[in-house]
Formats: sequence, C-alpha cells, structure tokens
Amino acid sequence: MTAAAETVDTVKRGRFLRSIVGRPLTIAILLYVVVVCLVAVFAPLLAPYDPTAPDLRNTMSGPSAAHWLGTDSLGRDLLSRLMFGARYTLLGSLQAVLTVLVVGVPIGLFAGYVGGWADRVTSWVIDILLAIPGLVMLLIVHTAFGGNQTAAMITLGILGAPGMARVVRGATLSVRNELYISAARVSGLTTGHVIVHHVLPRVIGPIIVRLSLFVGVALLVETGLGYLGFGAQPPTPSWGNMVGDASTAVALQPWMLVPSGAAIAVTILAFGLLGDSIRDATTERVRRPGRVARRPRTTGAATRGAGFTVAGPAEPAAGSLLRVSDLTVTVGDEEGNAVKVVEEVSLRIEPGETVGLVGESGCGKSITGKAILGLLPQGGEVTGGSVVFDGTDLTKLTAKQMRGMRGAEIALISQEPIASLDPVFTVGAQIGEVIRRHEKLSAKAVTARAIDLLTAVNLRDPEQVLKRYPHQLSGGMAQRVAIAMALAGRPRLLIADEPTTALDVTVQADILALLRTLQRDTGMAILLISHDWGVIADLCQRAYVMYAGHVVETARTLQLFDQPRHPYSLGLLECTPGRGEPGNLLPAIRGTVPDPKHWPHGCHFAPRCRLATQECATGPVPLFEPVSGHLSRCLHHDLMTREENVHA
Repeated sequence: MTAAAETVDTVKRGRFLRSIVGRPLTIAILLYVVVVCLVAVFAPLLAPYDPTAPDLRNTMSGPSAAHWLGTDSLGRDLLSRLMFGARYTLLGSLQAVLTVLVVGVPIGLFAGYVGGWADRVTSWVIDILLAIPGLVMLLIVHTAFGGNQTAAMITLGILGAPGMARVVRGATLSVRNELYISAARVSGLTTGHVIVHHVLPRVIGPIIVRLSLFVGVALLVETGLGYLGFGAQPPTPSWGNMVGDASTAVALQPWMLVPSGAAIAVTILAFGLLGDSIRDATTERVRRPGRVARRPRTTGAATRGAGFTVAGPAEPAAGSLLRVSDLTVTVGDEEGNAVKVVEEVSLRIEPGETVGLVGESGCGKSITGKAILGLLPQGGEVTGGSVVFDGTDLTKLTAKQMRGMRGAEIALISQEPIASLDPVFTVGAQIGEVIRRHEKLSAKAVTARAIDLLTAVNLRDPEQVLKRYPHQLSGGMAQRVAIAMALAGRPRLLIADEPTTALDVTVQADILALLRTLQRDTGMAILLISHDWGVIADLCQRAYVMYAGHVVETARTLQLFDQPRHPYSLGLLECTPGRGEPGNLLPAIRGTVPDPKHWPHGCHFAPRCRLATQECATGPVPLFEPVSGHLSRCLHHDLMTREENVHA
C-alpha cells in the first residue's frame, strides 16, 4: 500500500473511532455486546458449574454466594446455563442474520440498480414472500427437518430477506441516478464494480439499521421456539428454554424468569442501539474547507467577431472520428408511452476538433450526448439512426463492449462536478479506480499516474488533493478533478456537458483555457454541450444549434456569428449580453421550448418565429445548404441576410 493510501485509511479509521469514542452510550453498548459474545465463546472456561448437572437439594433458590443467579427447578446453576445458552441463541441469530445479508442485500441492489423488468419481477416476488405467514412456515420447516435449529434459522433469514431487499432497493433507486454513478459508468467501470464500490457504501446506513432490528427479531424468534419446546432440547440450555422452564414455576419462584428475560431484553435493545450508532458513525464526515487552486490565465490565438472572442479556424484531420446519422431517441413518459426527445439528429466530429452543441435547456443536447455514450435514462432507447465512432456503430455494441469504449475511447465531464464525485471516497481513491480499470499498474504507479493527472489539470499540491473528499474541494478544483478522471483512460473524444455552468467567470476562463491546452497536448476531440454562446465562441471551430430535438443549423463558428441562417440561432445571439447596448433591454425569444409530447407538426420553432408562415406548419422541414458547409432547417433561410441581422 502506498503512503498516500495508508494516510487515507488512517484518516478514515481515526474519524470512525473518534465518532464512536465521542458517544459514551455507544461505548457502553459495544462493551456489553463484546462481553456477551466473549462469554458465549468461552463459556466452558468461564461457567462455574456444569449447566446440565442437577442439584435436587438446592432447587429454585435465589441468588447466593454459591449460585450468583440462583438455580432452576432441578437445581442447575442459572448463571452457567445463561452462559452456555448464549452460545446456542446467538449462533441461531447469527445464522438468520447472515442469510438476510447474503440473500436480501444482493437482490435489493440488483433490482434497484438495474430497474426495468428486473425491478418489476423482484418486487412481485417480494410481495408474495411477504404475504407468507412466517411463524407457520418456521414450524413446518422445523418439523420437516426433525427439529434442526440451523434449518429453522436459515428459513427465518429467507423470510426476512424480502424486507431487507425492499429497503435496499428503495435506497438504491435514489442513489443510481446520482451523477457520480454516471461518471463511474462513463469511466468504463463494470456494473458489479459500480454496485459494490459506489452504490453499496451509500446504502450501508439503511442496511445497518434494518439488520440491527432483524437481530432483535431473530433473538425473539429463537427464544420463542425454545419457549414452545421447538428449540434446543433438554438438557441443552438456551435462553428460550430457560424462559420456558421459568414460566412453569413462576408462581413458586418468580426470580427464575429474571436472568434469561433480562438477558434477552437487554441484548435486543443493545443491538438496536448499536446499529443506530454505527450507522451514524459511518455516515458522519468531518468537513474542512478546501483551498482553491489557481493558475495564471492563458490566452490562445483568436479573432474578434460579433462581440465575442471567436476561436480561429483549425482544419480538422481527414476522416470523421464520430459520425451521428439520423439519431432518434425516445423515452417513456408517466403513462409508459414512448416519446421522441431527439429526432433525426446528424453531426460529425473530426479528430482533434472541438465542436459545439448549443441551445436552450430542454432542446435535447444532453440526451444526445448520453445517447452517444449509451447512458440514456431508464426507459430511454435509440430507435433510429447510428452513432459511428472510428468505424464502429456504438448502437450495435453489447453492454460489455460499450463499457470498454467508455473512458478509454469516449469520456464525459458533467456540469455538476461535485455531484459527479462519490462523497464517501477520497479523490485519490476515485481517480485510482479509473486508472486501474484501464491500465494494469502497481499501487505505486497508480498513485504516480494520479498525481500526474492532477498536475496536468493545474492543481497545486496534487498529493494533498488526493487525500481530500469531494466536500473539501471548491467548484473549480472539483471540475479539474473531474477532468483528470476523464483523462485517466486517455480518451480520443471528450464530451463536455456544460463544464463551466456552476463556476464563476474567472474559474470558467481557467477551465476553458485548460481544455484548450489539454486538447492541444493530447490531440483529443471535444464535443462541447452548452447554452452559452461565449463558451462556444471561445473554444469551438464548428457548432450545431439544437431546438426541440432537431439540429436546426450548423456551420463554422465564425459563419454562425457573422450570418446565422435560422431565426432561432439569430434569436439566441440577440439574447447574448455581448451584443447588448448600454441603456437598452436585451431582446428575448418569446415563449418556451415545447414539451416533446407537444412538438408542432412542421417546423418545431414556428410558434416562436417572427418569420413563420402557414407553409412552416404543413410538414417536416428538411435541412437546406444555402452556403457550402452551412446547413439550415428553415424554409426562409434566404431572408436571413447580413443586413437584416445587423438591423435586428
């Protein structure tokens, strides 16, 4: 283990232990549980008497110097029987608890994470199992197996597993949509790895609480079986048959019920409180402010245009790296109907090129990016078209083949960097697992590679950053860490989904400069998804304008700024502060982006367009090419002249 990893583990253990030590009640409960378990294990050495040896001259006596807890109806020492009975009772409870964990937790994780048909079938089976009368089933199994306690307690665990599965499923459903889960999948991590290392730690709290409650149930059931005579058979002691013996003599010696009854009650209470304490300790985090890593702003070759700094022309290499053709994506609505959210979208990206995808929220930009990565939301499906990356149609790949593409060939950075990082792991742990996924390196080499990545994204003190948790990072630091994770697999295409939205202007400029530098140094292509024309102008050579699931215009960035050929593109440019004039209100596009279920029959932008005519609503509008390389989905593109643009 590397020094950095050892330091992280030491910090985690220190926080956990401090949380436990800071709760005196928890210490007392933990000591009690440990003592009970040790007494059960070492009962043959600790018990003062043989638990089965009778003494008919000293029956049903109360506490005395010879017998600290008294004797039962046959004169057997209650303290010795309590010690030996703990072995039988706790072992039976442990069998039930392990069964619940082994059966219930994996089923709940699988159903909650996979969803769809797996979730529906699992929920149906859980409902059926929960309807089975547990006590009757226990008695049937107990009888069928000739009074075998192990069979009975395993059956109890199986009957308790549906409840555990339902709790874990519910917790997993709320976790699986977190951005850091999507980031892990984009990095190429396997489903099993994501579930075990990212989902399970986040749902461990509900598991511990449910488990602590089930321990109490298992203890009660085991003692109940013993009380009814179905547990350990005489003279073998258990807490259950001790209660049964005491109940027959309660009128003559009530004290006989106290030792076993108190042990059962206190142990059940102790496990319940211990579960709550461990749950709190494992979820508690010590928050410390992170330091903001700054770097000098860099500038690249650029030209001025239309109030923006527009990236200078860069000729792409021959041969498209990514070609999306007539992509159509549907998602399920509340009624289960398939609704188109992206329709016949086509775009291309050349090696080393930066391409922008711009439009208002709800136009389908992010869904297009997720469709490329095969990360559509639950119910989403590519129903038409192709996504060809370097000659391979990604829509034809299996889930396993697609995992091999993510991270290694195509990577993603999201608009919420903090949310895309797992809050329960350090930066070093998260970058390290991505590195190990794509390269077979030693622990020392993984740490060195992680430091190199953090250095490449201009983070100061990378060794210290590796030890930090996401909540200890500023927004700019978190975005740089997310970029470093995306670069860990050395991808050839980076999809940047609103990478600067949550950042202030200064940090935004630094991130854009960083992306430009990384692209120059690595030669990777970038698909930049944004609603900010300034960001598009600063970084992109070409841009696609999306509206309501359609690409409505595409051209080189300079052409789009100088002479847009679609009213929507012009409207977006007019709304940009860079084109505003002092003392005048910025113009706005009337209305909002329509819901996909209510797209207009013809041009989707027609209800908001000042150039719309009746012809625009008669049928789908194709893409026109008024100028070579400049496409527009507008019947009136010929009216979009430079003079009209300047006048507008």
